[in-house]
Amino acid sequence: MTEKKSEIFDIVDENDQVIGQAPRSCCHGDPSLIHRVAHVLVFNPAGSLLLQKRARTKDIQPGKWDTSVGGHLDPGESYREAALREMKEELGITGIPLTYLYSSKIRNDIESENVATYLTCYDGELTFPLEEIEEVRFWSGAEIDAVLGRGQFTPNFEEEWTLFKDWWRRLPIASDRPVAFCAGDSFPDLLKDLINN
Repeated sequence: MTEKKSEIFDIVDENDQVIGQAPRSCCHGDPSLIHRVAHVLVFNPAGSLLLQKRARTKDIQPGKWDTSVGGHLDPGESYREAALREMKEELGITGIPLTYLYSSKIRNDIESENVATYLTCYDGELTFPLEEIEEVRFWSGAEIDAVLGRGQFTPNFEEEWTLFKDWWRRLPIASDRPVAFCAGDSFPDLLKDLINN
């Protein structure tokens, strides 16, 4: 999530309709100010998920592993536009297709976010701002499951992981054939073990 000076967010109601605006500094710390966020789950062709380790200087969840890409929407921006922009800003990834997965709501004592999650497959070069991200690496589903609840991941990522696994289980597909999510891409082994957990 690239932070901008005096960042302003659209404030929305429970139905995701814009009802005003507020600075970022007010939204983080006031759960009554619902704002919008886009997430991208970046998998490699082997089915491992890219996670980013938040810089220790971050004001929220410093030093913890988080979703591949996550960023707030700029005022008037669509979820897809924000996902593409944040993917470029956070990881240097451009020119690849995104597939919309689901929408969710994150509510906790710190903030309230309406989230749209996308999926993509990528196995190329990554560049990231060190002031925002300490490290990135691909994790297998088993590696993620083994560390859940141990304080290494952000609570938001743990919630995202549960949502993704639930989505995957509901996907009406035959398990013996590849699944095409993104244009031109096929995910034959995309976290195949999730179905058995």
